[in-house]
Amino acid sequence: MPGAYAGFVNSAVGTKLAAQLGLPRPVRLRRYAADAPLVEGPVLVGGLTSAPAASQVRDLLSRAGVEVVDTVAEGTKVGAVVIDLTTVQEPADLDVVRVVLAPAVKALRASGRVVIIGAEPATATTVAQAAARRALEGITRSVGKELRAGATANLVLVADGAEANTDAALRFLLSGRSAYVDGQVVRVGAGDPTEPADWARPLDGKVAVVTGAARGIGAAIAEVLARDGAHVVCVDIPAAGDSLARTANRVGGTALQVDVTAADAGQRILDHATERFGGLDVVVHNAGITRDKLLANMDESRWASVLDVNLGSILRMNEVLLGENGIRDGGHVVLVSSIAGIAGNRGQTNYAASKAGVIGLVDAMSADPDLRRRAITVNAVAPGFIETEMTAKVPFATREVGRLLNSLSQGGLPVDVAETIAWFSQDANAGVTGNVVRVCGQSLLGA
Repeated sequence: MPGAYAGFVNSAVGTKLAAQLGLPRPVRLRRYAADAPLVEGPVLVGGLTSAPAASQVRDLLSRAGVEVVDTVAEGTKVGAVVIDLTTVQEPADLDVVRVVLAPAVKALRASGRVVIIGAEPATATTVAQAAARRALEGITRSVGKELRAGATANLVLVADGAEANTDAALRFLLSGRSAYVDGQVVRVGAGDPTEPADWARPLDGKVAVVTGAARGIGAAIAEVLARDGAHVVCVDIPAAGDSLARTANRVGGTALQVDVTAADAGQRILDHATERFGGLDVVVHNAGITRDKLLANMDESRWASVLDVNLGSILRMNEVLLGENGIRDGGHVVLVSSIAGIAGNRGQTNYAASKAGVIGLVDAMSADPDLRRRAITVNAVAPGFIETEMTAKVPFATREVGRLLNSLSQGGLPVDVAETIAWFSQDANAGVTGNVVRVCGQSLLGA
């Protein structure tokens, strides 16, 4: 939890001053550890009568050894609250949120979790039902901004009949893996999820490719995928060869020096993965660059290089990686977008264009009939302010403000992005495709 502001308000003097002035006080977030429980403390499960997802949640928590409670006893704390509102019919039904959640929030532990489960507004049968379902998004994001002490709130929208496909999403959102994911909507649809033999190693035996893996977020992605059991092919440009080799050695994977903009990049990556590991299951398109300049002063080179590395290279590589002899059926493609692609950013028109284009790829690819037939999922993460070498070079005042402009009042870590990507890469997530999840602590910028 770096930052001068965070250090001050958590000091002896700063703590008192922050309390007197009502200043936000960042706390150390609960992040994943193999020996940690799924949730710290009991979980309150509530919702509307006969809500179909609630029984699924109770069964999941029971299998995970987590205590489930129906009410919060006075003086006790809960680790999470899950409310099933999949059967909401009209706005009046939403009062259950106030009845169940209001007292539970007061009893929520530090780094607690609130998960609301709803149904897709687009499949509503009445106007009133559509309005009530859509209202859950506003509720979730508002609750996320009211929570304190590192707690988060997220919404899971379930397609009709897909309640059994929610386990992986709930495990992620309740656990420390989702530490910096707040105010987000995760859509769960049809699919044939496969539960791992060991939830501590959900990618056991899988073969994953990570581009831009030499350092920063890319290196963290490789580390988390390997921790979860995958064989990782680490890809980066030859100029980053030494750092790339260190990453590959650290994760027990292999290093492949290739420029993703090269015409044969996709084929070289596929050949390497096939020759070394026998195939390919996960593709993470992480490689990216910035060449910032106000649009009025933007030259052709800056514009073209960013669009080519961040977007054009993905299109070209996918022709091979997603081809007939490419990624195996049931595989997973994860792309790295950015909050700049959602909200835009001054001086980054080229970068924002490329990252918004990545979201367009997710929309199109996740709906592609051939990829759907092959059960290949396509999702993206959109990082916000993440503590990296790049953000460390941002001017001090800008950097401190960037850290605070979110509901958790701090910057995220590369591992937070990596955890979300690893979750997207699980076979247990076969029902999750077409999602763009912001890893931004519920940034105040963008939608």
